Amino acid sequence: MSVSKPPPLPSTSHLAIPASSTPPSSATSPSATPHHTGPPPPSPVKISMQEHFAINVCPGPILPIPQISDFFPRFHDYPCTPPPPREKKILKEETFNGDMGVGFKDGERRLDNNGDREETVDSDDEDTYLGTLEFTLLFDQENNCLHCTINKAKGLKAMDSNGLADPYVKLHLLPGASKANKLRTKTLKNTLNPIWNEELVYHGITAVDMTTKTLRLCVCDMDRLGRNEFIGEVRVALKKLREGENKRYNMGLERITQNKEANNQPVEPGTVVAEEERGRILVSLCYNTEKGCLLVGIIRCAHLAAMDSNGYSDPFVKITLQPDMGKKSKNKTTVKKKTLNPEFNEEFSYEVTLDQLAKKTLEISVWDYDLGMSNDFIGGVELGINANGQRLRHWFDCLKNKGKKVEYWHTLTQQGAPSSDKPD
Repeated sequence: MSVSKPPPLPSTSHLAIPASSTPPSSATSPSATPHHTGPPPPSPVKISMQEHFAINVCPGPILPIPQISDFFPRFHDYPCTPPPPREKKILKEETFNGDMGVGFKDGERRLDNNGDREETVDSDDEDTYLGTLEFTLLFDQENNCLHCTINKAKGLKAMDSNGLADPYVKLHLLPGASKANKLRTKTLKNTLNPIWNEELVYHGITAVDMTTKTLRLCVCDMDRLGRNEFIGEVRVALKKLREGENKRYNMGLERITQNKEANNQPVEPGTVVAEEERGRILVSLCYNTEKGCLLVGIIRCAHLAAMDSNGYSDPFVKITLQPDMGKKSKNKTTVKKKTLNPEFNEEFSYEVTLDQLAKKTLEISVWDYDLGMSNDFIGGVELGINANGQRLRHWFDCLKNKGKKVEYWHTLTQQGAPSSDKPD
């Protein structure tokens, strides 16, 4: 099948003279006769239908895109010059030695100011890139506190249908009871780059804990209608943190399976199992020489054992000065509901001379309150001349530094538990 191509039309001006217009005077002259000037019109050119569509559709050869042709080469009948090789950026020496932290490719590691390696994640891999978390840790050995400042996160993985997330951070100390060691930041809505700048404090952390504990920071997405979703986590061995050092971390989030928890690891036969942690209590002692009395302050408890089915306790503290002096020797704090880290800040006084105090023993016990039932014993501690270790040191410091308040953290033990306890 073929079509005839019409001859090209002569070029005309945009201002055409209409047919009804009056011709010039030379045209009306009788001597003017019509005649053709120029070559005769060319004959029509016959082309195929395929060539007709090719002329109208294809303006020219389609050249390959260099980025795609590198991976999917195409072969052409016409000569095609290969794309120039991509230039690799040469990192300058000052980018490695500077403090700006630039000049590093994705997936590389760099050294921080303390010589520790800081890992980053390849941002091109959507399956493994979960974002980064920036936080600061400070261990205050004098007050037995671990300060955790959660600064911000960057490039979190989208968890909601709108392409965003509602992130928050959970902190755990491993090994240990999850609820007793759990701290949590506030939730920020609809963001993949949240900025918290929130400080969380672990009380009752000793130097021994810093050598054995690991801090786990989990970034999760809050879901009101369903279950909160896990985004990623990082873990820091606290033994690398020096006392008084305010160390800043910027770590890539990872997906760590739950079977790596230290609590779930099976105990090998023949190993000695440490005594179950029942928690710790912060006690202050002060002997007031002017009033002739002993001031006992119950400040707070930390990491108490859970006694209720909901995973918490309703703790309160009993204080008794032995030998028993009647009702005046017994005191107790208020009950704090549903918590494993209660803060009491209550003080009690015992009228006793300094000579008599040296022969007495202070019994402190922590209980879980149960309505209409026997209260559950959590743990206790005894301070006095018959104690040993840090308990005896606390007692001597109180007697030696009269008029000065002395605070010590003590670990609760099963020792000294009464055989029965009546409901209060």
